[in-house]
Amino acid sequence: MARGTDQHRNPKSDIEIAQAAAMRPIVEVAEEKLGIPEEAVSPYGRYKAKISLDYIRSLGGSPDGKLILVTAINPTPAGEGKTTTTVGLGDALYHIGKKAILCLREPSLGPCFGMKGGAAGGGYAQVVPMEDINLHFTGDFHGIATANNLLAALIDNHIYWGNELGIDPRRVSWRRTMDMNDRALRQIVSSLGGVANGFPREDGFDIVPASEVMAVFCLATDLDDLRHRLGNIIVAQTRDRKAVRAADLKAAGAMAVLLKDAIAPNLVQTLEGNPAFIHGGPFGNIAHGCNSVIATTAALKLADYVVTEAGFGADLGAEKFFDIKCRKAGLKPAAAVVVATVRALKMHGGVARDALRQENVRALEGGFANLARHLRNLRQFGVPAVVSVNRFSADTAAELDHLKELCAREDVEAIIADHWAHGGEGASDLARAVVALADSGKAKFQYLYPDDMPLWEKVRTIAQRLYGASDVEADKRIKDQLADFEKQGFGHFPVCIAKTQYSFSTDANIKGAPSDHIVTVREVRLSAGAEFVVVICGDIMTMPGLPRVPAANSIEVTEDGRITGLF
Repeated sequence: MARGTDQHRNPKSDIEIAQAAAMRPIVEVAEEKLGIPEEAVSPYGRYKAKISLDYIRSLGGSPDGKLILVTAINPTPAGEGKTTTTVGLGDALYHIGKKAILCLREPSLGPCFGMKGGAAGGGYAQVVPMEDINLHFTGDFHGIATANNLLAALIDNHIYWGNELGIDPRRVSWRRTMDMNDRALRQIVSSLGGVANGFPREDGFDIVPASEVMAVFCLATDLDDLRHRLGNIIVAQTRDRKAVRAADLKAAGAMAVLLKDAIAPNLVQTLEGNPAFIHGGPFGNIAHGCNSVIATTAALKLADYVVTEAGFGADLGAEKFFDIKCRKAGLKPAAAVVVATVRALKMHGGVARDALRQENVRALEGGFANLARHLRNLRQFGVPAVVSVNRFSADTAAELDHLKELCAREDVEAIIADHWAHGGEGASDLARAVVALADSGKAKFQYLYPDDMPLWEKVRTIAQRLYGASDVEADKRIKDQLADFEKQGFGHFPVCIAKTQYSFSTDANIKGAPSDHIVTVREVRLSAGAEFVVVICGDIMTMPGLPRVPAANSIEVTEDGRITGLF
C-alpha cells in the first residue's frame, strides 16, 4: 500500500525497511531510555525482552505520565494507518525532546496469514524486530491458548471421570481456541470415536484474541489478580442451572502457571530506537481491543507521555478502552488522536477504491460525516482530540486544506503527518499538538454509562449515543439471559460489543455515518473472569475465516532464512 510523499523515490516494502534496521540491544534501550536496570530485563534474544514484575511493583510510588489514546475512523480498504501513527507519534515525541513510551497489542497470526496483514506499523514508523512481533514473538499467545485449552480439557475430563460437579454436557459454554482463522472449527462435535474418548457434545473454537483468557490476561493487575480472575471464569452449568467455574475444577493454579512468564510485559524498540511495550492482543471487533493493563500502568510510571492504541474505529476500540479498560484500571486519558486519511474519507463518501487517486473534494466532504461522528463521540467521554491525517502521495492540496477546514468547524485541529515516509520527524507537528492538548488540562474524563445501569440499557446507550441507532433488538431468549446475569450479581459489569468494524451499523457495507438503524443482538456471553458481558451483534464471528486469496499464499522464507511477503 503506497503511503508517503516520497513513495516513488523509496519503493521499499515494510518488511524490507524493517529488515534493514540497525537495532540496538534491548538491554541498552531499557536502561538508556527508561532507566530500567539490566537485572530487571529478561532478554528473549538480543532485541526483545520481558520486564520483571518485581521491578514494575517497585515503581508504585512514581508519578504517572499522561495517557494518550490513538484511535481512528471506521476502517476501509483504502487504509488509515492507526498503528503506524501510534508508532510515528511515539518517535515524534522523542524527536521534540519528550520522554515517551508506546503501548501496543501483540498481533494475531490469523490476520497475518489472512487479509489484514501484520500490526507492527509501516514504512519508517515501525516497531522491530517486525517478523518476530508478527509471528511467535515471546510465546504469549501460545501460553494463552494453552491455558484456555487446558481448561477445556479439564472440563471434558471431569465429565468422563464421573462428573462430581454435575455438569450438564449440553450447557458447557467454554470453547476451545487456536490462533488462526479457521472457519471449519467454528462449530464442531467433539469426543467422537467411542467410549474411551468421552461423551460426544457440541463444541467450537474461537480465535485466541477472542478468548476470555486473553481478556483476563489483559485486564489483570498482577499475577495474583490473574489467578483470581481465571478462577472466576464460568465454564458450564449444572442441570439445575448452577454456574460451574474454573475454580470448581481446580484449574486456576495450573492456568496461571502457564501464564506466569507471559504476564510480564514485552519490551521492543521502534526503528528509531525508542521503547515500546507490546503485550496482549484482544481484537477490537470481537473483544475489548486494548493492550494489557500491566504494560500501560508500568509505562505511565516510566515515561512522561504514554501513547497507546485501541482496536479499529473509535466506535469499538475507543469506547471499550474508556468504558472497560479505564473503568477497570482507574486510568484517566489526557488526550486522543483520531487517525484519518483523505483516501478513506473519500471511500466513506462513496468513491470506489480504484478511483481514490483522483481529486474529489465533494466526496471527501460527504465521507467526513464518519470522522465528525467519531469526534463528537469522544466529547461524550470528556476527552479532547486532535485529528492526524496520515498522508498519501495522491492527496491534493485542495483535499488536505478542505479537510482542515472541516475539522476546524468541529473545533478540532487537523495535522498532516508524514511519519510513514519520514519517521518521527514527519510527525513532529502532531507531537507538539498532542503535548499541548495533553498538558492543557481540558480532559474531563467520564464513562458513557454508570455501573448500575441495567445491561440492556447499557447496550442501548452505546447503540443510540455512539452508533446513531434508533434502537436495539433481540429475541426474548437474549433478554432473559441478560436478566439472569443481573440476578446472579453481574449487572454492574460493562458490556463489550462485538460487531463489524467497518460501519457504525451492523452492516459492513454501510459507510459514512448512518442513523436510525437497528442494532440486532444475536448472542450474549458472560465473561465473569474478565468482568464484562460480551454482546454479539449482526453476523460478526468469534472465529474469522480466511479470504479467497489469503496473505499466506505470498509468504515465503529464503534459503538464508529471510522472510518475504509478510506485510
